Amino acid sequence: MNTSSASFPARHKTAIFALLAAAIILLLECFAFNAQFWNTLGASRDSVSALNTLGPGLSRQKDGTLVVTDPTSAFLTTQSDGSSPYLRVDPAESTFRFTSPSQVLGFSDTSQNVENRLKGTSKSPLTAYHIRVDAARHASRIRSVSNAVPNSRYLRIPSTNIAAQPSTVKIWVEEPAGTHVDIAAVHANVRVPFHASWGRMAAMAIIVALLALWMPSSKLWRMRLDTASIRQRCVFAGFMLVVGAFAALSIAQSIWSASSSAFHEPGNYTYDFNQYGHMADSLLHGQASMNLPVPKALETAQNPYDPQARETLLNQGVTPIYWDYSFYKGHWYSYFGVLPALLIFAPYRLATSLFVPGGSMLPSGVAVALLLFVFVLFGSLLVIRLLKLLNPKTSLAAVSMAITLFLLGSQVGYLAFRMNFYSVPFAASLALSAIGLWFWLGATENRSKPSRRHVVGIGDTPPLSWPHLAAGSLCLAANFGCRPTFILVTLLAFPIFWPQIHAIFSKSQDTEKPAKHKAVIRVLTAALLPALIVILPLCLYNTIRFGSPVDFGERYQITVADMTHYRNSLANVLRTLGYYLFLPLRFTHEFPFLSINPTPVTSWSYAEPLVGGLFALCPALILIVLLLIPGVRRRIRRSGLLRLLLTALPLALLLLLVDIVKGGIGWRYMVDFGWLVALVAVEVAGAILGDAQPCRDVSEGRINWDRVTIRLIMLLLVMLSIAVTFLTIFVPGREDALSRTNPAMFQSVASWFIVQ
Repeated sequence: MNTSSASFPARHKTAIFALLAAAIILLLECFAFNAQFWNTLGASRDSVSALNTLGPGLSRQKDGTLVVTDPTSAFLTTQSDGSSPYLRVDPAESTFRFTSPSQVLGFSDTSQNVENRLKGTSKSPLTAYHIRVDAARHASRIRSVSNAVPNSRYLRIPSTNIAAQPSTVKIWVEEPAGTHVDIAAVHANVRVPFHASWGRMAAMAIIVALLALWMPSSKLWRMRLDTASIRQRCVFAGFMLVVGAFAALSIAQSIWSASSSAFHEPGNYTYDFNQYGHMADSLLHGQASMNLPVPKALETAQNPYDPQARETLLNQGVTPIYWDYSFYKGHWYSYFGVLPALLIFAPYRLATSLFVPGGSMLPSGVAVALLLFVFVLFGSLLVIRLLKLLNPKTSLAAVSMAITLFLLGSQVGYLAFRMNFYSVPFAASLALSAIGLWFWLGATENRSKPSRRHVVGIGDTPPLSWPHLAAGSLCLAANFGCRPTFILVTLLAFPIFWPQIHAIFSKSQDTEKPAKHKAVIRVLTAALLPALIVILPLCLYNTIRFGSPVDFGERYQITVADMTHYRNSLANVLRTLGYYLFLPLRFTHEFPFLSINPTPVTSWSYAEPLVGGLFALCPALILIVLLLIPGVRRRIRRSGLLRLLLTALPLALLLLLVDIVKGGIGWRYMVDFGWLVALVAVEVAGAILGDAQPCRDVSEGRINWDRVTIRLIMLLLVMLSIAVTFLTIFVPGREDALSRTNPAMFQSVASWFIVQ
């Protein structure tokens, strides 16, 4: 009886916690996040009229929607009786559900007034637009509304005191003249309906789950990493299955919704985002150049790379001039690495040719999703291998935190958000680099049977697995055909294989020389031959196109500047370096609570506005400063990984400087160096978190507060990094901002944070 009673809390603790968490989530959802519903139960729901009085800057159309004719007077008016502080915007579909707009409004089909007002307006009305509410000289902030998200159509009267008494309310349509918006009416005195958001509840459940897993008292802190454990392998496989399911869903959606990615307007450049598809086609037809039309005027232009000369040609009607393509000696090329086109896009074209004449062009989003899945898989395996080498007694909590930190710091979320052809080479090189380093580190692991054929030793150094060495070299060399600057990652061979490199050049006894020479030849062959197999054909491909084995054609791209003569000013370097690393976050009062930060430079260069620098986007990366503490360095040195970390940081800085000089400021360029900084932060985290142990020291019978504090700080840093990464997806003004490309999703998530 006593045994059963004593064991009850241990057996049912998880279930009790889960039930309690579910109850709290339900209470928050039903009451806190639905406070609007409870506060408007007493709303009169009276309306002065079915339609509003319009300001002179709005015009009613035959379909019941509105057109902005003058933004300075584009408003509707309604009367609030004080019973509800909320207004509701109604689209034409709900307002005229049971009757024709023409009958209600008294329009005839031949109304010249309406026809004249329709001139110059868009054919289809906007279903996502911007609104401002004014009442008694109090104005709200401008907010976006999406008809596809019912919650976003409820607007709050700006002042609580005014909302509680009768007043006239103006609703301003904040859109430029000529904009056609799907607004039929705005009603006051409304009751906000009860709305349970499954997405919001899922987000709260994920937060609770992460807290439960990473709190200092969690069982994961007491469970040791064991890569031979079947249970741990199954859990890891389950995690990857979830990631793979999301990748498969993204792939299916990209293929299902595939559409033409080529756009052209008269007098402007041609924007064709199928560069990899065109490269694949040229490879399948045995051509180095793309089979795209070349205007004679562009071919004979004195300097086709001069933006002003191209503008003159565009004004003369010369077309097509492809934006961001390389133009060289009368042919179109791509300066992006060719390997993704060869290994992914071309096989897809061949496979689909069995069903579609000529085959289909693979959407870039498919390649990005596939490559990112590979990176998540092998990036996680790389982190596990590093932590195991650092500390065989590391905890599962530390491993899961480290994997999360690595993925966040690598800026993989940015690539997952922008799944166009610009992200393909970054995703490919991330995947190849993670695989390559995973193989290389696996080559140096202790071998229980050093006499096996695939293991070779040089002197007294730890034996190497030459298949691992060869596979790593092959993958890392393949970066030359994806994102060429990633080829610098091969410099990490020096810290990883330093004992073997040192042994190669050390003097040995005469009796040992033949065996040593044989081992050195095997190692060098395994390291260099796979790299040459990849690099030599790529050099030949570049030579055929541009006459040089290391010329990828980036100098000949048709872009904002003449890249044949462009060099970023040295005056910009330090400022740009600061932006990339330390640009602070800029907070706002409304979702997503962050905004774009400008990045001005001394002299012109490409400068994309950023949300923040690398350490602001992933605050947990600040852990790298702990390398200054001798105790942390000492712990890492014992594992033999200190050389690797001290090489990775300068290498990250080198890649950053290359990006500054060659590319300017672009969020996607953070991918080049961010993952290396994240690798260093992961190892530092593993060093300070220590062994898998409970919070309470068994021998002393008291709580180890140092251990608890370190775990709590790590938890806060990682959770903060997750929150910042999530919110940056929704920041207006960034490239492909969701508020513009998918306003329904933007408003759906924004509605999670409305609790008034």
